[in-house]
Amino acid sequence: MRIEGSTTLVTGGASGLGRATAERLVAHGGHVVLLDLPRSAGADVARQLGERAVFAPADVTSAEEVGAAIEAAVGRFGALHAVVNCAGVAIAEKTVGKRGPADLGAFSLVIQVNLIGTSNVIRLAAARMAQNAPNADGERGVIVNTASVAAFDGQIGQAAYSASKGGIVGMTLPIARDLAEVGIRVCTIAPGLFDTPLMGMLPEPARLSLAKQVPFPSRLGRPAEYAALACHILENAMLNGETIRLDGAIRMQPR
Repeated sequence: MRIEGSTTLVTGGASGLGRATAERLVAHGGHVVLLDLPRSAGADVARQLGERAVFAPADVTSAEEVGAAIEAAVGRFGALHAVVNCAGVAIAEKTVGKRGPADLGAFSLVIQVNLIGTSNVIRLAAARMAQNAPNADGERGVIVNTASVAAFDGQIGQAAYSASKGGIVGMTLPIARDLAEVGIRVCTIAPGLFDTPLMGMLPEPARLSLAKQVPFPSRLGRPAEYAALACHILENAMLNGETIRLDGAIRMQPR
């Protein structure tokens, strides 16, 4: 897929990995639709990005709201060619802690947003992209999901988060196979420790300690590095059905 002139829906596009991806897409001549919660900074970010960006307030778990965001993309820019799924939430809670068993509602929320929300966006966006005219390779669209190294190396307290991200990894290949017949590619990025707003909530000593755990480069990942990989996946037609770790060779310890 050629980024210039194409339209990409970026979930979680108001901050962190999603915002960095949107910025790179616009810088390379693409159009972006920032899908994020109404209370997010999405409207401000879209204004900063200029006329090739638009904000579509939506909850990824809502079929109606995501559908409206997709139609907004098509209405504004004429078509939808790609999706980068960055929206997500996280909790830290042991299966059994000092207050007893883990909160089932909190576990369900993480699964609902991270896994089911991602699936919801994929199914609705793919249905729309399947209507695109194919390019010379027969490609009609590309989907990039965001998992985490926690899908493989989940730490203490990460059962819900790891389960949600492991689900994204697990569905990448079958969805890629499902959509092959309509010319839509699907890949997943599994980031390690990245300098996102969530990481920014930690005290500086904790951030430095985490950064030292990365073999090389021994620092937190930069959102722009995630964006660079996401854009490469969009452009490289042979990347399909794969999960790519983007983590500086880290393997997370139990805590």
